[in-house]
Amino acid sequence: MTRHPSAPTSLHRRPGSGRRSRRFVAAAAALAVALAVLVATTGVAGARDAGHAATPTKGGTLKLLGTGDIFNLDTVSAYYTVSSLLERAFTRQLVSYPNAASFLDSIKIVPDIATAVPVKGNGISADGKTYTFKLRDGVKWNTTPARAVTAADFVLEFKMLCNPVAPNAAPGYFTSTIVGMKAYCDGFAKVKGTPPAIEAYVKAHPLAGVVAKDPTTLVFKLVSPAPDFLNILAMGFCSARPVEYMKYVPDGAPMRQHMLSDGPYAITKYVPGKSMTLDRNPAWEQSSDPLRHAYVDQISITEGLSSTSVQQQIEAGTGHMEWDIQPPAQDLPRLISSNDKGLILGPSGPYAVATGYYLAMNEWKGVMQNKLVRQAVATGVNKNAIVQISGGPKVNALTNQMILPGNVGYVDKFNAYPANTGGGNPEAAKALLKKAGYPNGGVAIKELCSTSDPYPRICQSIQSSLNLAGFKVTIVPVTQADFYGKYLTQPSTAKRGVWDIAPPGWIPDWFGNNGRSTLQPIMTAPGPGASDYSGYDSPVTSALINKALTAPSQAAAAKLWSQANIQTMKDAATVPLNSQKWPVYYSADHVQGCNFFFFTLSCDPTNVWLT
Repeated sequence: MTRHPSAPTSLHRRPGSGRRSRRFVAAAAALAVALAVLVATTGVAGARDAGHAATPTKGGTLKLLGTGDIFNLDTVSAYYTVSSLLERAFTRQLVSYPNAASFLDSIKIVPDIATAVPVKGNGISADGKTYTFKLRDGVKWNTTPARAVTAADFVLEFKMLCNPVAPNAAPGYFTSTIVGMKAYCDGFAKVKGTPPAIEAYVKAHPLAGVVAKDPTTLVFKLVSPAPDFLNILAMGFCSARPVEYMKYVPDGAPMRQHMLSDGPYAITKYVPGKSMTLDRNPAWEQSSDPLRHAYVDQISITEGLSSTSVQQQIEAGTGHMEWDIQPPAQDLPRLISSNDKGLILGPSGPYAVATGYYLAMNEWKGVMQNKLVRQAVATGVNKNAIVQISGGPKVNALTNQMILPGNVGYVDKFNAYPANTGGGNPEAAKALLKKAGYPNGGVAIKELCSTSDPYPRICQSIQSSLNLAGFKVTIVPVTQADFYGKYLTQPSTAKRGVWDIAPPGWIPDWFGNNGRSTLQPIMTAPGPGASDYSGYDSPVTSALINKALTAPSQAAAAKLWSQANIQTMKDAATVPLNSQKWPVYYSADHVQGCNFFFFTLSCDPTNVWLT
């Protein structure tokens, strides 16, 4: 999830929440209180499915509306919840997640292209280090003529994960699990980023841990048992990859205009920054796909709109679902009080799905290289204000650690900076700055901020509390796509001192034993494209994470994940601010079968239908 949201994804990075209006900053607390009361009195708390009892019908165009463009279309580098939404329609994986009304059912691994989920004794070796998959018949690329998806197509995807141009943002998922992956990637990093050079390296260097035994049999060999390996394989960057992509620079503009599909829809038109159209894939067969029904004939994505316009159009029925935003915060009280059947606060029950916002702090260059300065940020920032701006305590809770409650490694009631109970402690922060060598305060820092709502209000709140805590914060506004694509995932910009702090969001790619999906990508292996935006690199933390990943039992892993969790917070590697549910809005008068789907933070576009 983890995708990184448009504030992911990871699964996943998280998409930008759709909230607006600078004057809402002053009224945030009042609105949050109203929201909390309305949620309590109306009982709106979980997924609502307007069409669950209706009979699915085929046909029509599903209209998705949003603000920005996708910033990675190539599956190997796409790591964004909006990417997951798109990939659900035109890519297939060995295993995936079902479209289910129940949150607990929707997070269970099920077969996709694989004929079955392997288990010990049937697909998984006794030592847990070999996984064998059989591919189902009838899965085809929309080439001319159509051809079968083979095990070799999956091998190619894994070999391209660490390409030198647009590599995967969670390399540790693979270098720490698959035999030979680290050495293969180390060599690939030295290759010139041209199609001929990339193709030559791929052809000349086998990947020992990923082997096509025959066209329908794929074998993975692991360094050590990995109980979360199936969750990794469900990610979009573990899709099959057609050989035709080798003629292009990975994720380059020409490749984006020639995307192939093995899913129910194919991208037939893409105008960067403006729109995207997906039509039915004539090579797709329902009998080969247990997860996607493809009820609508076409999916139309319109970009460049404001969140206000998106909300208005969906309520009017001229749009159907959100693309990369959420309902505006100021509209939530009205939607909840009217018991609007198009509003979902997902998931149902007591679950949170996201670290709503956290502060990444630039350790590549500048004052954040000093741990005491980072600790001053953790002590001075007002987390309660972020909770209020993000919708209030019924949707959000402040948090002091990156691992969410209910997941392995979460430490109950832990707070590495008890002087900050949520509202920020300016005096304690100033004392830390004095200890760091800044007795007079006024420590100048730059806060990178997306211009997509509600980021401006989030950033202004952080700026206000840190200014009280002895800092002098200047906000650096950038577009949502650039926030991640040109800044956070590019260490070269951090090394120039372009930013000191930034508030991204994070969603675990899976739930339960998910330290690999939370701590590993954010706290290890900094570099181009990686999700360790801060450049944090601690041998102590890395050693704990490596031990947790190879622990012989979940109990042993839990202890190690807890230790790693505590260590990162004591180092102030990041400053977690809030965890949250996820508001989703759709046109309930026109769209049926819309369940909250955690992997896309939306509804599943391949399983909804139009009235």
